Amino acid sequence: MITFIPLSGAVGASQASPLAYLLQLDDVRVLLDCGSPDWNPEQDIFKPTYDSPPPSWTDYCHALRQYAPTIDLVLLSHGDLAHSGLYAYAYARWGLKAPAYTTIPVQAMARIATLEDIEGIRDEQDIDDLVAEQALPNAESSPSDTKDRNQSCTEESSTSSPGKYVATVQEVHEAYDAVNTLRYSQPTHLQGKCQGITIIPFSAGHTLGGTIWKIRSPSVGTIVYAVNMNHMKERHLDGTVLFRPSAGGIFEPLARPDLFITDADRANVTTPRRKDRDAALIDTISATLSSRSSLLLPCDAGPRLLELLVLLDQHWRYADYRYPICLLSRNGREMLTFVRSMMEWVGGTVSKEDVGVDSSGKTGIKRRRGDDDAEDEALGAFALRFRFLEFFLNPQSLMQMYSSKDPKIILAVPASLSHGASRSLFADFAAVPDNVVLLTCKGEEGTLTRILFDRWNNSQRDTDKWDKGKIGSNVMMDGTLQLKMNSKVPLQGAELEAYLAKERVAKEKEAAHQAAIVRNQRVLEADEDESDEESDTDSEEEEEVERTLNDDDMDTFDDDNRAVRRRKHDKTEDNADWGGDMDDGLTKTLLSFDIYLKGNVSKLTSFFKSTDGQTHRFRMFPYVEKKRKVDEYGETIDVGMWLRKGKVFEEDAESEEVKETKRRQAEEEDKSVAREPPSKFVFSEIEIQLACRLLFVDLEGLSDGRAVKAIVPQVNPRKMIIVHAPIAAANILIESCGQIRSMTKDIYAPSTGESIHIGQHTNTFSISISDELLSTLKMSRFEDNEVGYVTGRVTNHFSLNIPILEPTGSSVPSDTAHARIAVPAGRILGSRVAQPLPRSTMVGELKLTALKARLATIGIPAELIGEGVLICGSGARRDQPPDDITETVAVRKTGRGKVELEGNVSDVYYTVRKEIYSLHALIAA
Repeated sequence: MITFIPLSGAVGASQASPLAYLLQLDDVRVLLDCGSPDWNPEQDIFKPTYDSPPPSWTDYCHALRQYAPTIDLVLLSHGDLAHSGLYAYAYARWGLKAPAYTTIPVQAMARIATLEDIEGIRDEQDIDDLVAEQALPNAESSPSDTKDRNQSCTEESSTSSPGKYVATVQEVHEAYDAVNTLRYSQPTHLQGKCQGITIIPFSAGHTLGGTIWKIRSPSVGTIVYAVNMNHMKERHLDGTVLFRPSAGGIFEPLARPDLFITDADRANVTTPRRKDRDAALIDTISATLSSRSSLLLPCDAGPRLLELLVLLDQHWRYADYRYPICLLSRNGREMLTFVRSMMEWVGGTVSKEDVGVDSSGKTGIKRRRGDDDAEDEALGAFALRFRFLEFFLNPQSLMQMYSSKDPKIILAVPASLSHGASRSLFADFAAVPDNVVLLTCKGEEGTLTRILFDRWNNSQRDTDKWDKGKIGSNVMMDGTLQLKMNSKVPLQGAELEAYLAKERVAKEKEAAHQAAIVRNQRVLEADEDESDEESDTDSEEEEEVERTLNDDDMDTFDDDNRAVRRRKHDKTEDNADWGGDMDDGLTKTLLSFDIYLKGNVSKLTSFFKSTDGQTHRFRMFPYVEKKRKVDEYGETIDVGMWLRKGKVFEEDAESEEVKETKRRQAEEEDKSVAREPPSKFVFSEIEIQLACRLLFVDLEGLSDGRAVKAIVPQVNPRKMIIVHAPIAAANILIESCGQIRSMTKDIYAPSTGESIHIGQHTNTFSISISDELLSTLKMSRFEDNEVGYVTGRVTNHFSLNIPILEPTGSSVPSDTAHARIAVPAGRILGSRVAQPLPRSTMVGELKLTALKARLATIGIPAELIGEGVLICGSGARRDQPPDDITETVAVRKTGRGKVELEGNVSDVYYTVRKEIYSLHALIAA
């Protein structure tokens, strides 16, 4: 049975909300994507308090935390925040330790996008992880991250919104290092609890390494998970493999699944042609830069940035521009370095030796290796070098290089304008007339990008809105806008002095604590040496007493021995520490215990009495008997001493020049790592006077409604689930599919948290085939499985829980046995009884296109003439009359599972029939 629960990104949710779905196959739970929301929406960041309503993502995070420890498999489809942003946090804090699979580019892009997001947030806000964990209902407190209090402190007035689940840099690296990577069309047979399940990734377009997941289960069939696809070829990517008209339409391995999970976010949207969108973008950029103004393009650090960079690089070469292209990103250089090393995943118009147009306007100019910089030569890459691109870590470094009056194009992350460099630049950028803010995505609900998009879209005419297939015009922004700005500022004045004083007191306490530890260790080592000497003396005394022992003076020995023990007792009573040393070869640790009973308690519990009636006190548990470690020569082995002496010998052997070189290197490293001054997190509310221009150009790279309505019916699934769509868009897709007669009527559109059960009326049984029956089976191979026909008798054994299928007493079918008993009245004496022929079943579905391709390989021409008819043989040649009409065969599909082969008896007839049989699994009863 299949159970599907949308944790986020269901029908009716926000159009840009994160995607996360729980798919349960019998008892195996699969998490499809694990996206993160935008942690700084505009409606939640103004004066947040702990008494304010919970953030919009609380229900999603609570559900994910509840299911995370029970997940058995994680599949990530794209490398952006909407699909993979919360995986690192769930892996580190919520127990999402299940095996995760994705493609190599998605793993790297998800790591880069997550790092960019968390570093930008943690650089502006004090993320209290303990408060975030307690914000969830019934959440158990978990240890918060250890923060470097020597470098930063938090102002009490700077409050952060509770419930922000932002991972640390170390947690992100650990999480994505544990992800298993696959290549396209690489089947993976899972083990453990998921044994029997096979997963296969296919290209989805939209992002580098974007994946359509095909899941095959022996109990529930085939499931295809395809969200955020793009069927159009882009500059750096090919379209999805699911639908390619040049290859005959739907990709055969993904056709006719038992369950098809897809999104309908753009089912009611008509996207303009790519040519018109690129022209609008380039014209706006050219006009703005020519007027000595600048452009701000908010963008993500993920793979969609690559398409924009390729477009700008091509236009810069064609127009021979000298304006700078500035990218404000912490990990932008790392992202491009990775893409250059993964050119086999890149498609579209990008090749390894030719990108864009050169300054003379001629295309196809090959680049020479001598033109590459050292980094490109090391990577061996000839593409995606972007010579006009400059990298900046923060707005301050950008302003030091270029003034606000210099015309330039700025690409700043994130695209939501909720924090980081893009928000800081927008606050200064929007107040300058003739500057242009160019949006390339709508943004998540509640973010500043969505607010600006709504303002632009509402200013357009009804026929020019973004979902009508038209390119709108830029609008002049006016009015004011209040924004909250988070920042991290160094401490000054009295705050800095108070912090430094507190830091000095903490260092003094730490130094005193370390000195006390060293002093106690020395005392313990001294006690240990003294105890060893006393143990040697006592052993010698006892040995001497034993040598003088005889049967005549046993009483004397008892007195002497008691005296010896009393001396040891008195000596040890002065030194109240008893212990055992645990030597690991380097260090020794002495354990001390209070091992004597004192006062009246010893009299009540002791049963050993002396001759004078006084009670003695004896050593009690815990007690570790001290044993000296010696070698064959009687010398105590001290490994730590030899290691220390070896290190001293090595240091003495080094020359003075080597020591001086090491000292200088250490000093240079200390100087290169600049210590961050003590700082605090503050926020301020500012009012911006809007005077810039605003334009939206759709560069998200997603299929529109026309493509979705054409692709989904051709996939022709048996059942379908629609996710990540507005209610209106989901209804449009359902109505479109309902008008197609062959399309399934089992279409579900669940809301957030709603559970969909598929196949609950199907009963499954487990049975074991006996070895005797298994040896007689004749198996036929069909795709990745082997099928066969079996007849037997089910028996139960008291020692086994699973019934066994055993062969029947007679191999003759029951109807044959009856035929032998019932003798017809007119049967001739001595004639054989008429036996029915064995029945055979053909498993599979004939594809005429596959049959045509197979016949072409063996030299038989074939041609489709429509209406499900394939003409094979000499009659299929249209360019010349047939040599022999008797060598022509027609293959016709008359209905589901029915195939007719019509033609004269000839070699072609038997050859075509043989090929038809080979495309099926033949099972004989």
